[in-house]
Amino acid sequence: MKNSDIIASTLEESILRGDYQTGERLNEVALSTEFGVSRTPIREALQKLTKSGLVEQIHRKGVFVRQPGPVELIELFEMMAELEASCGRLAALRISEVALEKLREANGKCKIAMTAGEADTYYYANEVFHMIIYRESGNSILEQETKRLHQRLKPYRRLQLQVRGRMPQSMSEHEQIVEALTQGESDKAAQLLRGHVTIQGEKFRHLLSALKK
Repeated sequence: MKNSDIIASTLEESILRGDYQTGERLNEVALSTEFGVSRTPIREALQKLTKSGLVEQIHRKGVFVRQPGPVELIELFEMMAELEASCGRLAALRISEVALEKLREANGKCKIAMTAGEADTYYYANEVFHMIIYRESGNSILEQETKRLHQRLKPYRRLQLQVRGRMPQSMSEHEQIVEALTQGESDKAAQLLRGHVTIQGEKFRHLLSALKK
């Protein structure tokens, strides 16, 4: 991983854990000193956080923490679930054998990461898994919109894997999704992906509790 990726991941967790308050300014110089790097990777990291919506860049004023409220976050995940369901429905009808093999490879990497207990490694293999499904929907507009929201929700999707038992659960869901896509079961693939992405009240509570320990 690049320095900027590591810094972005660390800042994501700190923001979600409550180390930074909404509206707080992130100082590039102070962060450069804290991470022992130049300001370039700090700027790159802050740009990544801007895309995910965790910070807001205000012209000539700086970069400020901005966390969505619980209602907004639930709505974002509801939309994500529906977009992924649509991708799954179409992909089940259109996915190629080559793409299915790549999907299985990504899932194999997820399994290795799960066994090792490496949540971040699991996430990045998981990200490849989902991107294949978006692409294999065969609908470029749907793919781009789903990728855009995926990027915005990345911090939450990455960190919820730290909740105890979530990786094995996710792995089981992946295996069912692969089977539905392999069999061309479009409605089942849509249903499974919708359930895989949907995060509601109880899961949010577990996530926030885990981050604040």
